[in-house]
Amino acid sequence: MGKFKDLLDKQEIIILDGALGTELESLGYDVSGKLWSAQYLLDHPQIIQNVHESYVRAGSDIITTSSYQASIPAFIEAGLTPEKGYDLLKETVFLAQKAIENVWTGLSPEEQKQRPCPLVAGSVGPYAAYLADGSEYTGNYQLSEEEYRDFHRPRIQALLEAGSDLLAIETIPNGAEEAAILRLLAEEFPQAEAYLSFVAQSENAISDGTKIEELGNLAQESPQVLAVGFNCTAPHLIAPLLDALGQVCNKPFLTYPNSGETYNGLTKTWHDDPEQERSLLENSKLWQNQGVRLFGGCCRTRPEDITQLARGLKG
Repeated sequence: MGKFKDLLDKQEIIILDGALGTELESLGYDVSGKLWSAQYLLDHPQIIQNVHESYVRAGSDIITTSSYQASIPAFIEAGLTPEKGYDLLKETVFLAQKAIENVWTGLSPEEQKQRPCPLVAGSVGPYAAYLADGSEYTGNYQLSEEEYRDFHRPRIQALLEAGSDLLAIETIPNGAEEAAILRLLAEEFPQAEAYLSFVAQSENAISDGTKIEELGNLAQESPQVLAVGFNCTAPHLIAPLLDALGQVCNKPFLTYPNSGETYNGLTKTWHDDPEQERSLLENSKLWQNQGVRLFGGCCRTRPEDITQLARGLKG
């Protein structure tokens, strides 16, 4: 295998990054459109690179590309040709690579020895992200396996062609979609390394109701999936979900939950979660006891949260 396997072999704790859209919003950029943060690939790519750089400085070992909500169909609907959309997908990798290079070359040799040079994870969001209607939180859509493969194939190809070190197959709310992506990887991209991350609304199933046992078995059987876990999920659900996953899967686990707020997909607004009592770092230390080795944040988390994770978990 490749660089991701090497990183897992050498680092007991791996720090992921945090939210991209949240950081862009804090800088005054509107990310409410259907392309989300990917719309700035067209007009202001530098601001995406700047956010990546802030996460490298914060201590992230893996930087995730801005391709979560980007897809060829979405770019076509925005008025672009398929060829231009494909180039923009590759650009998401180049921006992450440049961000890493900019920060890394500015570190002293002593600083570089204290951490691994970050990898680039090509973000592969679900079909739900293309729908842009909050379907991540329901998983309520059905495509044929071939339709799922046709949707995901060009993005995966572009991300790998541009030099992604691994794929971040993330925020997956639909069991049939997971199965289709894993078969696509096995048959058409057999050299690709990946981590797989689900989104859930309950303690024993992902958003569409598919049981964790079924999902975990598929992940366990895939030699390309090197780590598995949950993101974009309320923190209070993570521990029981990890327990269920641990019954059928012994791969390294990962967690990058939301900040603790909950999202209303219809109004596209965030609200406080009364069940959220601990900080991201406090929760992560508890999850570490359940086999989690890769830690980060999803929606509403920021570079300072990642700095706290890096310092608190790595010392």
